[in-house]
Amino acid sequence: MIDRLAASTPLAQAIGVAAVAFSGLYFVSDALELLHGGFTRPQLVLTSLSEAAIPLFVVGLYAVQRPRIGLLGLVGAVGYAYAYVFFTGTVMLALVDRSPDWQSLVGDLGPWVTAHGLLMVLAGSAFGAAVIRAGVLPRWTGVLLIVGVVLVAVASPLPDAAQTLCAGVRDLAFAGMGLSLLTRPRPPRMADDRASVDVRV
Repeated sequence: MIDRLAASTPLAQAIGVAAVAFSGLYFVSDALELLHGGFTRPQLVLTSLSEAAIPLFVVGLYAVQRPRIGLLGLVGAVGYAYAYVFFTGTVMLALVDRSPDWQSLVGDLGPWVTAHGLLMVLAGSAFGAAVIRAGVLPRWTGVLLIVGVVLVAVASPLPDAAQTLCAGVRDLAFAGMGLSLLTRPRPPRMADDRASVDVRV
């Protein structure tokens, strides 16, 4: 039985569109950074838009899976959302300071990036596990999210191309969650709703 909110309601569709669109834009911004060998102003603007949307659609993805996603899903969603509020702020700092690349920005922020990166891994893994357990959205998306956030963390010493591909795994997980909302059937109309319409007619 499909949860009414997780079905193809306008709210669920809006969350699905946001998850697909901004996950795609986030990957494009990473690809542009790879292509230019560092930050550019248009790329940072695109990154800031993408990252600012992440807390909103992650909380939305949590909402469409309630109540099955449980407390683990809530903790994961809130933790992941907070991490990306921080990361959005780092992009703003990069724009203001005209930081040339990620390594330069990390040097400016020190251990704060490491701490929030760890939070991103833990919270993303918790949210992925909750998605698997809930079974409202495709379980493979939860598996892919766990794999993606772990890969992002372990890929930090690897070449930039490998880091971009690893980030793409995480982006694909959220895009898959969003796409599943866009392709779900519409919720059945309740008998009481039909009756009330007939009376008004």
